[in-house]
Amino acid sequence: MTNKQSYADGTISQNEINWLVRRAKGSFGIITTAASHVSKDGQGWEGEFGLYDDKFIDCLSLLSRSIKRYDSLIFAQLFHGGMRAPEHLTGFQPITASRTICKESKSGYTRMASDHDIWRIIQDFTSAAVRCVESGFDGIELHGAHGYLISQFLSKTINKRTDKWGGDINGRSQFLIEIVNSIKNNVPENFIVGIRLSPEIEELNISLEDSIKLIRKVKTMGLDFIHLSCWDIYAPSLQYPKDPKRIAEWITHSIDNLPPIISTGKIWSAEDAQNAIDQGADLIGVARAAIPYPDWAKNIEETKYNPPKAPFSVQQLQDAELSAPFINYMRKWKSFVEDD
Repeated sequence: MTNKQSYADGTISQNEINWLVRRAKGSFGIITTAASHVSKDGQGWEGEFGLYDDKFIDCLSLLSRSIKRYDSLIFAQLFHGGMRAPEHLTGFQPITASRTICKESKSGYTRMASDHDIWRIIQDFTSAAVRCVESGFDGIELHGAHGYLISQFLSKTINKRTDKWGGDINGRSQFLIEIVNSIKNNVPENFIVGIRLSPEIEELNISLEDSIKLIRKVKTMGLDFIHLSCWDIYAPSLQYPKDPKRIAEWITHSIDNLPPIISTGKIWSAEDAQNAIDQGADLIGVARAAIPYPDWAKNIEETKYNPPKAPFSVQQLQDAELSAPFINYMRKWKSFVEDD
């Protein structure tokens, strides 16, 4: 969950550690960090901690030790912002699969990644995963959703390449495939490796049909989970709006022998969680509900659990271990924080 609580040099702050540890204390089985950049040129937001240097290992180790006191697993979410890594923040022209218009670039355009750039970033993902091993993390989640660099390579709209990194879904997924292979070859066998995908992104022309093909391909790679970022578990497919199947059902009903599936998207109540399980999910992911309710995972055992929704008072959010930068960030979400 992006929270903007860490330091400008990429070091994770005690505020961000406190936020995550409070959810472990509240009985969440897996704590996944906010998206954390694997390359200096991949940072997406101010206050985002990094994984691109060994200097971060000590503070990451503090996080992992703190989480494990409560018997939760700790995963880092590895990402590169690509064309969504602002030049004013990174000092680098945003990079992506092909040259394209980009409001985050001073020139107004991205730089097309060279073959050397691509292999450098693959190594950056791998080195970040190895640092997570050295820091005592239990696993990593590759952020291939929400329009960041991995999604940009999967996109028919952005990826216009004619080399091995472009073309059909086999070529456009090669960047992700090489990242997975490289990480799996460099971490212990018991280190958990999964990916997060958006099965559909209309503006990037990422279709459900291609995502099903992609998941069929990656399921054979020894992944420990696939995280489906559905945005709304009740929404129908954009590609097949009249079909009653929901996004997760399209995946779980179309593909056999899947690794564990995590489903997310507007899961708030116990009923929502059960509905996600009924759609074929093995695990439930929540972000928004865990902001005001750090004990959500503990309370979800009650079948009628349905905590009040926003707005939330500043005091309630402070009590839930949100620092001032995070609360101010939440003010950008319509009606999430009560007016002072």
